[in-house]
Amino acid sequence: MKVFTTKLVWFSFASLLLCVFALNGSAQSTAPGGPGKDAQWATAGKQAVGSSATLESKVWFTLAQGVMTEVYYPDVTVANVHLLQFIVVDPKTKKVETEQDDAIHQIKVLRPDSLTFQQVNTAKSGKWKIKKTYTVGSYPDTIFIDIAFEAKQPGLNLYVQYDPSLGNSGMGDQGGLKRRSNCIACELGGSPMLTSLDEKANVSSKLFFSSPISEIDSSFAGSDGITQLRNFGKIGSPTIKAGVGNLVQTAKIDAPSQFVAILVFGSKSADGEQAMDGISFKGSLAMYEQGWADYVKTLPRVDPKHQAQFNMAAMQLKILEDKTARGANIASLTVPWGGGENANENNIGGYHLVWSRDLYQVFTAFLALGDKAAAERALDFLLKVQQKPDGSFPQNSWLDGRPFWGSLQMDEVAYPLIMAWQLGRFDKPTYEDHLKKAADFIVKNGPATPQERWEEESGYSPSTIAAEIAGLVCAADIAKRNGDTASAAKYLATADEWHANIEKWTATKTGKYGDGNYYLRITQNGKPDAGEKIELNNGAGSFDERDIVDAGFLELVRLGLKPADDPLIAKSVKVIDQVIKVETPNGPGFYRYNNDGYGEMDDGRRWNWDGKYTGKGRLWVLLSGERGQYELAGCAQATERFDYKCMAGSNRLSHMAAFANEGLMIPEQVWDKPDLRSPDKQFVPDLKFGEGTGSATPLAWSMAQFIRLATNIKAGRNLDTPQIVRERYTQRN
Repeated sequence: MKVFTTKLVWFSFASLLLCVFALNGSAQSTAPGGPGKDAQWATAGKQAVGSSATLESKVWFTLAQGVMTEVYYPDVTVANVHLLQFIVVDPKTKKVETEQDDAIHQIKVLRPDSLTFQQVNTAKSGKWKIKKTYTVGSYPDTIFIDIAFEAKQPGLNLYVQYDPSLGNSGMGDQGGLKRRSNCIACELGGSPMLTSLDEKANVSSKLFFSSPISEIDSSFAGSDGITQLRNFGKIGSPTIKAGVGNLVQTAKIDAPSQFVAILVFGSKSADGEQAMDGISFKGSLAMYEQGWADYVKTLPRVDPKHQAQFNMAAMQLKILEDKTARGANIASLTVPWGGGENANENNIGGYHLVWSRDLYQVFTAFLALGDKAAAERALDFLLKVQQKPDGSFPQNSWLDGRPFWGSLQMDEVAYPLIMAWQLGRFDKPTYEDHLKKAADFIVKNGPATPQERWEEESGYSPSTIAAEIAGLVCAADIAKRNGDTASAAKYLATADEWHANIEKWTATKTGKYGDGNYYLRITQNGKPDAGEKIELNNGAGSFDERDIVDAGFLELVRLGLKPADDPLIAKSVKVIDQVIKVETPNGPGFYRYNNDGYGEMDDGRRWNWDGKYTGKGRLWVLLSGERGQYELAGCAQATERFDYKCMAGSNRLSHMAAFANEGLMIPEQVWDKPDLRSPDKQFVPDLKFGEGTGSATPLAWSMAQFIRLATNIKAGRNLDTPQIVRERYTQRN
């Protein structure tokens, strides 16, 4: 029996070799040159992000620069692809053109009620056009791409280039090819498939095509198939397999005019082939679109001119919630600016992590959408998974609650208290096991914070203190409902004391802007007129604290601590407009703060180009939404005295929509200067005044802010303002 098995194995291997040589000609058995050049993640400026509306499908795709970039599987924290693109070759001239570098890119949203996207890439040379439509299948975890290739001149050949980065790293992949052994009534026949595997991560991928393929090569980045194409106009010496390293796979599409690519993910032991039988692109697309259409029917109606953007924002927030770790919404399915040095190892979280603060923003959007169940799941994740034994919360975490970055931000401890109050989570176990611990932690450790909401500086921050006070007022009410009157009194006394000292700790009277009296971004020691120097992050330099401003003080209004017409608030708004507002072709935008260093350099190179974490911060879209809520709050106050409909903030909503890209993705940052051709296209697109940069796009916080402002405008007031806080500090009798 042992001898028979051995002979069978050798017979199968020999058959495979004969198959390979028939397909590839003079193929080599193993790729040389391993492990290849450093792996990188693509730009975070995504034009589209998609996934199924179902929980069964656990794969997410991202699109940028005309190609497919990161694909996440089996959850929203694990990226598995660097890129999948097509290459056009003129074998006579050996001219090689790629979708990413040599085409004009267009993204189309094919339906207003589905995450169905089509990329249209038109060659700058005018020689070809490629249209790619994407959908997702539920089982197995599959991405379908319907491809139409239109050659404008005869004789052009089409190749696929697939660069997997399995298991959230790019240097641990190995791969080769395999011929499908059995396929009944499926689009793929018996065509070969490209296989890749990361043993350590226990993730594999299989790439199938409905068209026959040839010249199949599995080799290492830097000496992969595209090098041969550029040298010889074809892959004349393909390799059967590549060992562990930065794998890149290339193959010629033999019948390229219209075909389907299917990318399947699974564990290293998963086959996935048999499950593909009988599955088609059209059938999968129909199920995919029906799922999204059913979801969109549940969404509120807003101003018709903003409904499509509103729907897209809601769908994006839905897919940013992991489908296994329910309630865990990540900040973005991106790694801004490629994540720094490289992506060789699984040690870069990018933005596919969970922040308590960002999850709070998403929570408010879920409430605005009427999705209380999603809001409940968000709070449950924070309390039952992320919260630490001392009541605090990590700066951010993986899906199992393990901290990633190691700092503490006091607003992130406060927001769950507000969330619990807004949901009416007044039960004793929730209070005693979670909320009381968080409130006690705030009383003991506040109001100063090791980091404020921009995650850079320690001290007394208006936005952080606003969250702390609001959280304590909410906690006091919950404590009182549970008979803990002593804690309730302590929380309220602390909140009132801090409320009385906000200006003392955070507002200067000797500043250089306006009349000298305005809120600062942060003071290190609660002494705003001491002239202390503050060193800003990202190599931005050191400045007098009085010179650095942000709009974080608007949280005092949104959370109900100050009225919108408060004189100091009004003065500070004028300073913001003077110092950190920029008029763009798509409307005014705002910096996080002046002299910010987190963004592209002025010449277009990405943040951290030099490995020293340097750059310049650009305009943040979500800040336009926060300004809109402030203006809405002012209008609502006037409405209480005068009888007219409150529509303030609608212009800010239009600006946010204008900052979105063709795929309706709202970015983290937009470019603040005249148009610039990027010298660093892999990580940063060409930069256009008032349009998205290489920052996280879409950003959950930006999408949530759009939803929140749209629903608040419809209601005529800020629905996310905790009523109990407003009644205590700003209610007018």
